[in-house]
Amino acid sequence: MDDKRSLILAVDAMGGDFAPDSVIAGVKMAEKKFPDVRFKIFGDEEKVRPYIEKYALNADRFDFVHTPDYVASDEKPSVAVRTGRKSSLWLANMAVRNGEADAVVSSGNTGALMAFSKLVLGTLPGIHRPAIVTILPTRSKECVMLDLGANAECSARNLVEFAVMGNAYSCAVLQSQNPTIGLLNIGSEEIKGRDEIREASQMLRESPLAGQFAGFVEADDIGKGTVDIVVSDGFTGNIALKAIEGTARLIVGLLKDVTVHSIISKLGFLLAIRSLKKLKKKMDPGRYNGAMLVGLKGISVKSHGGADAFGFANALGVAVNLVKNDLLGSISRQITELHFDEETGAAADESDK
Repeated sequence: MDDKRSLILAVDAMGGDFAPDSVIAGVKMAEKKFPDVRFKIFGDEEKVRPYIEKYALNADRFDFVHTPDYVASDEKPSVAVRTGRKSSLWLANMAVRNGEADAVVSSGNTGALMAFSKLVLGTLPGIHRPAIVTILPTRSKECVMLDLGANAECSARNLVEFAVMGNAYSCAVLQSQNPTIGLLNIGSEEIKGRDEIREASQMLRESPLAGQFAGFVEADDIGKGTVDIVVSDGFTGNIALKAIEGTARLIVGLLKDVTVHSIISKLGFLLAIRSLKKLKKKMDPGRYNGAMLVGLKGISVKSHGGADAFGFANALGVAVNLVKNDLLGSISRQITELHFDEETGAAADESDK
């Protein structure tokens, strides 16, 4: 980011279930929360301008780029790459590549955002595969988890790179100090799991992150908050995330069901309403909205497609934190410190350098 100008976020106004309404309303919230941030908004002017006027965006805080094209939520990424070079999502990524913005934020098509961001921004030196990372609530604290679906299969080196990126992300977003790292596995014993997971464990124990590595963790450790960073391949991570989200919805549904069966249960609900409101606030997905495609030469943040204004504003906040805390520089420095052997993919021994 150029120190002589304000931090600028490129916003895809056309992505998401409730766009452009929720997007522009979210920008308005972020406008108040981040007075030093400007917004570069991409979208169809005929559809977006009424919401800019409705929410009275400060004319001095945003620039608008008209583009009638946008990527539909159900469009295949391969099709979007061929036909979407003039879309709001593509042009928002190009703004980051060209130095016109510091990060791109979109609630749109996840596959298209991943494809566009990889093509336009490229990966950081030393990173072979970017990963999707987000923050999850736990019993004791918030934790970082990756990969959540970008890579179905991963090598040991990929998992170690994810650990590095997760460490940098935790420090940037949660202001963590030496966060603990765990590899998601089917058991905590060293003999458990696939070869690449066991190999990644050994590589981490011999890396600069050795003091932070806590070994293998199981799925129930995520909710317990056993570690600060949970590392997984994208196939396993995505299933774990969907299971967590489904369980949260189940609990909310069951609570609603049991409070309407009798006068006593309704009375109990009223007595517990303050605590239930605190629980709802802690579990509100909007508070944790903003998953990043980490490992790129730019900040690309994915807001949930169904996010409301509050959720989208939080995704914008994630982007602001990542830029201000120099996430990209932190990842680059930590990857360099690993000293990977490019032929074998393993971390090189200090005596060999």
